[in-house]
Amino acid sequence: MPILELMIPGRCITKKSSQVFITTPKGKKFLIPKKAYREYEKNSIIELQSQLPYRFETIKEKIQVKALFWMPNHRGYPDLLGVLESIGDILEKTGIIKNDRNIISWDGSRIMGINKEDPRTEITLEVINNG
Repeated sequence: MPILELMIPGRCITKKSSQVFITTPKGKKFLIPKKAYREYEKNSIIELQSQLPYRFETIKEKIQVKALFWMPNHRGYPDLLGVLESIGDILEKTGIIKNDRNIISWDGSRIMGINKEDPRTEITLEVINNG
């Protein structure tokens, strides 16, 4: 039985393919997300926080996540693993889950196709009881 059903409007952006190297003044190089991903992540966190029930407590148990993705068009069509990684990171940064390592199943997750009028990500979380 789902414990939480959430929705993020807009195109899901992958973190992995949205990265750029920066060099510090001391010459060290770091890989950071591009501005488009940082904006997507920030807006997604705000959106998800607005959907949480009053007095929501972070989920610390093992969970199954199902994420369904509708894209606005074929331009920049993502790979499934990339968008799943983004969603896992966003769920953790939002405080919905304690750690994205607690996601032990992405069963049923898929890129559903194109929806020009309503691109979105629908997310369902379910606690896994092992016994």
